[in-house]
Amino acid sequence: MSSSLDPVLLNFIYAVMGGLLTLLFMWLGCKVFSHLVNFSIPEQLSRGNQAVGLMIMGMFIGIGTAMGLVIGLGLN
Repeated sequence: MSSSLDPVLLNFIYAVMGGLLTLLFMWLGCKVFSHLVNFSIPEQLSRGNQAVGLMIMGMFIGIGTAMGLVIGLGLN
């Protein structure tokens, strides 16, 4: 192994940090959006409101895709 980090180890660190950042931004996005709407998201999900579930799913997919592109393009 040379004086620099092994590329496999470096990619693993990037993947772990990217996963943690994605989870953080998903949590933050859900909290911010929860303050913008006039209903409790956890309460509506426990009642089985599918519209709220689809809204949260769309948010998570959007944030995950955006973070994945940022992390992926940052590896160049």
